[in-house]
Amino acid sequence: MMGEINPYRIKTSQLRALVAIADTGTFSDAALHLDLSQSAISHAIATLEEALGVMLISRSRQGATLTPLGAQVTREARRVLHSLDTVGRLAQQARGLHQGQVRIAGFRSVATHVLPEVILKFRHTYPELTVTINEWPHYHQIEAEVRHGRADIGFTYLPTSPEFEAWELLRDRYVAILPPYFEPTATVSWQTLTQTPLILAPNGDCCRDLIQRYFAEAGYALTPAYEVKEDSTIISLVQQGLGMTIMAQLAAEPIPRELQVAELPTQMERVIGVIQMTDALLPPPVFAFMDLLRQVWSTSELALQG
Repeated sequence: MMGEINPYRIKTSQLRALVAIADTGTFSDAALHLDLSQSAISHAIATLEEALGVMLISRSRQGATLTPLGAQVTREARRVLHSLDTVGRLAQQARGLHQGQVRIAGFRSVATHVLPEVILKFRHTYPELTVTINEWPHYHQIEAEVRHGRADIGFTYLPTSPEFEAWELLRDRYVAILPPYFEPTATVSWQTLTQTPLILAPNGDCCRDLIQRYFAEAGYALTPAYEVKEDSTIISLVQQGLGMTIMAQLAAEPIPRELQVAELPTQMERVIGVIQMTDALLPPPVFAFMDLLRQVWSTSELALQG
């Protein structure tokens, strides 16, 4: 005797996969539509069919075709997913997430490499909310924006002032970037650092301050041959063979293939964190953005550190 089917064990991810296949006609196109791997889609359908004890999709070289029962189940799946969307919208409205904005202050490298993925998912989840980003060259300016209420959250260096509630986002190590004519080396020496023309950001830039301190703690004077504001311009000058630079890897990306990247004599890194005012009464959109930021970067952080 066959056991009873428990519909409450069906997962929404399985229903989404089924509907996506019905809409696209193939497992591979469904995977692209849902931003998942094809194996994840195959697994979702296989486990759904196993749970129900019936075949929902006929596979062939031409693609995936719903069985008659599969078509019926898909219609019901659409209703379930539509109901879940309605529940989500009602909850958003109750939390004040149907309007508003999130104001962010941060560095160019954070705005370029950290925020786009988060903002894309945020806009997909909360299409009626807006996000504004203001870039600043120094973390003192970023903290001032948050302190004076001109930004809801900021990206700064940790540790920071106790007036802020902060959590660590990622650790970004500094590397030496050498012109093409240098021989490849795993680690650059202090002799190379002090005898090769250095191309750095000008005084007042927060990365320049860290590099200045790094040299001073090792007992060396920092005397750049060129001072350039934009990271991309610094990289271009290194490409032309005018000197080398020291830069946080996140700020340097994408690094041209012909340039040599080497570790510094001793490790140097910047700890980037997210801050908001302690005990601040932030609006619901900001809390929603922070939740999504944590979700995205809890899985992405290791990739940057590697």
